[in-house]
Formats: sequence, C-alpha cells, structure tokens
Amino acid sequence: MLLENPYVVVISIDFSKAFDTVRHSTLLERLAELDIPDQIYNWLVNFFAGHSHWTEYHGQQSTVQMINASIIQGSAIGPASYVVTAADLNVTTPGKAMCKFAGDTYRYLIVPACNVHSRVSEIEGIEAWEQKNNLALNRKKTRETVFKDGRRKRLVLSPPPMVDIEHVTTLKILGVTITNTLSTSEHVCEVIKSCAQTQCALRNLCIYGLSDSGLHNGFRSVAVAKITYVSSAWSEFVNKREEQ
Repeated sequence: MLLENPYVVVISIDFSKAFDTVRHSTLLERLAELDIPDQIYNWLVNFFAGHSHWTEYHGQQSTVQMINASIIQGSAIGPASYVVTAADLNVTTPGKAMCKFAGDTYRYLIVPACNVHSRVSEIEGIEAWEQKNNLALNRKKTRETVFKDGRRKRLVLSPPPMVDIEHVTTLKILGVTITNTLSTSEHVCEVIKSCAQTQCALRNLCIYGLSDSGLHNGFRSVAVAKITYVSSAWSEFVNKREEQ
C-alpha cells in the first residue's frame, strides 16, 4: 500500500529520557501479562524493587529518595523492558505503521499520502499514551521527513509541515542517513570520512610499532565493520559513482 502513494511521511519520535522515566508499576503490569515463568517474573520484581538515591556534598547528605521509575539504561534487561513497555504504542488509523526499537529516538510513525491528514491525531494519540506511561514526547527533537520517489515524472506536492515539529530532508535510522529522495549519498560520505580517520590512526600506530597482523585486525574490526554495517539495507540505494 505504501508503494502506491506519491509520497510517505516518516516522523521520528523522541521521548525525553525514555529509559529513565519508565514507571516500574506499569512495566511489571505488562510483564505479568506475558507468558513467562513465575520465578522469572518474581526475579524481575526483585530486580526493580528497593532502588534509592541520595547525594553527599561537602559532608552533608540529602534525604534518601526511593526510585520507582527507570529501567536502568545499560543493564542487560533494559532494552527488553523498554520493548515490553512500548508494546501497546500503536497507530490508530488503518494504513499507517509504527516502527519501534529499544532506544530513545528509535520510534518512527510512517504515514502514506492517503492518510497524511491524520498526522495530528496520531501525534495526539502518542501524547495521550506517553502521559499514561510516565513518558514525555519531546517535540523539539521530533522530526518529520517526506520521502518521495525521485523516479516519478509528475510533480508531487508535499503536505504542509506540522506545527512544533521540525521538517528535515534527511533522517538517520539506526545509524544510516537516508535523504528524502531515498539516497544514501550522505551516509556513504560519512562512512568514507570515518574510515579515512581510522586509516590515519592506524598509520600512526604503525610508526610506533603496530604489527602487520595488528594493522589487519584493526582495519577489519573498525573500518570494514563500518562499511558493511547493515549494508544489505542501504546498498541498493547507492548510485554508480558511490559504488566506485
């Protein structure tokens, strides 16, 4: 259905301090609905219970405050816990889609041209959801991009921009920069620049005695990893000049 539209609007949604504001009681309610063993659920309850915080400055100590929110970003179960919390964040109008990843800025609302009039109501629905779940939509960091197929010959007019949401022509999705004409030229330039910096650093290390095997392993683990990172997803959008 999306391919049948002259353009598709993608809104990257940002929640302020998402990992830090997830309410423990809400998360545990969602976990209780999952088909997981009782001992695993009880372990999770024990993990999130009993956290507190206090500050000491110049020999003076603040009162102890109990922590009843935060899924401890950096912990092993943090991303999975956030996925469970965001499981019921969905679109309200048929024909649209919501892509969600475990990260502060990795939520994307995908709206085809035929449903572009419902963007405001969808954002309002997201704000209602975040109020219920102790999160806060950061409109200043939320971005809107209109993706068009550059191969279409007829002129396509973009929808009017939304209020309080910045309109941009590029979008970084999981570390890959894509333009609104479905080009990855900026991403290729960023990768080349990063690899050149890596090559320069490795060259300097060779001066100080880095072995050939160390040079090879360093280049493979850093530069080659950057070049091949999710390349299967963006390589199809590379033009002839960028391939060279």
